[in-house]
Order: sequence, then structure tokens, then C-alpha cells
Amino acid sequence: MQLYPTIELQNGQPVSLYRGRLEEPQIWHLDPRDCVRGFAHAGAEWIHVTDFDAVAGQAPQDALLQELILAAEAPLQVGGGVRSRERIEQLLDMGVGRVVIGTAALNQPDLVHEAAKYHPDQIVLAVDVYQGRVMTHGWRETSAFAPGDFIDHFKGDPLAAIMVTDIDSDLSDAEASLALVTDLAAQSRHPVIASGLVRTLDDLARLKYVRNVAGAVVGRALFNKSVDLGEALALAAAPVEEVAGFL
Repeated sequence: MQLYPTIELQNGQPVSLYRGRLEEPQIWHLDPRDCVRGFAHAGAEWIHVTDFDAVAGQAPQDALLQELILAAEAPLQVGGGVRSRERIEQLLDMGVGRVVIGTAALNQPDLVHEAAKYHPDQIVLAVDVYQGRVMTHGWRETSAFAPGDFIDHFKGDPLAAIMVTDIDSDLSDAEASLALVTDLAAQSRHPVIASGLVRTLDDLARLKYVRNVAGAVVGRALFNKSVDLGEALALAAAPVEEVAGFL
């Protein structure tokens, strides 16, 4: 399993949000450049970055993103407000390894089809789920799509992965969130990256035994130190036993 240590940026600062509420960020008083260096030095092979300014419709934090690309010794997977072909090309030209597309995939599905065609294995489809429906515009609008139907529309595209975020996970128990990811991973023809589910090493251990879950995004748990990055990377890289005793 691939572990994606994550930094979410708002006004140049690392933050965490509760259920995507941009107006109520939990601010981590750390230099984001030091964060990505630390992730890479710990052994991370990928780093995930979300630009919440771009999600909110403001100017993207490209100057900072460029600094993070230069500071990191690992490729970046970047999302947040990516809603045009021009923006995709701009990010890739900057040196981003993968681009994450969410809202635009609902409003402009051809954008994902074309981007994946011209940039195979560099496009990640973001599927943010709340109460059984795919959410858009930074978790602020509910679509009519069930997540299974949504991912099925892109089954023929050469995507790098599908990133599934269970927005309910901030409120519901871990078992319900794990069930959602398990169901979507079983249906997806692409590897699945689970987001928002890892609060402890036990959560990560459970995800390792879910078929077709190839990665896990971990952010807040690293910043509040409920998960040690070195231990998490070692657990993610460890071989999977044939039978998991808790499944």
C-alpha cells in the first residue's frame, strides 16, 4: 500500500478542516516547506497537496506550490479547484506528478476523459461522498450521483487512481466508512486511494486488507501526532498476510 502524507493549504498555512468547512480551519503553525521535506525524509514516495484557496474560488497558491515542488524530494499529487484543461496543463508543466479532479468531473466529464487520454496515469478522480451522494464545490453542494454510478462512468479511462473521501467519517464510526471504501474499491477498475479514514495505525492496518485499496491519504493524524509517519510508512510497506484475523 502507498501512503500519501498530506498537507492542506489555506492562505499559505497548513490547515485541517472539519467536514470541509473552509471558514473554520484548524491551523497548524508550521512551515509547509518543512512539512514536505519532513515527509520525504521519512521515506514518503508521494505527497498529497490540496489548495483550499483554489477550492474557494480564489487565486491558487502557485508560488507556494512551486516552492513545495522544489523543496520536496518526492512527487506531488495536487488537487483543489482544478476545473479546466488549461489548469491541468499548467500544474503538470510546473512539475506536479499527478492532478486530482473532483467537481469538474461531474460538470465536465469530457475534461477527465481527455486529460486521462493525454496524460495517462497522471489524473486522479476525486470522489467525495456524503450521505450516499457525491459532493462538489469543496463539499458544499450535493449532486444527484451515487458514488458507484459516478466512478462507473470513468471505468474506461487510464486514470492513475480514484481517491475516495467519506465526508461522514468526521461524524460516523470507522466501520461505516470502511464499508463505503470497501464497496467502491470492489466496483472500481482503478486502484483506490482512501482519504479521511486513517486516524490511528489500526485504521491503516484495516485498509491494507481491503482488496483494490492501493493507497491511503493521511493528514490531520500526522499533524496532531496520533499517527507517526515513520511507523505508518513501515506498516503500509509491510507484506500483507494471506488471512486477516479481524476480517
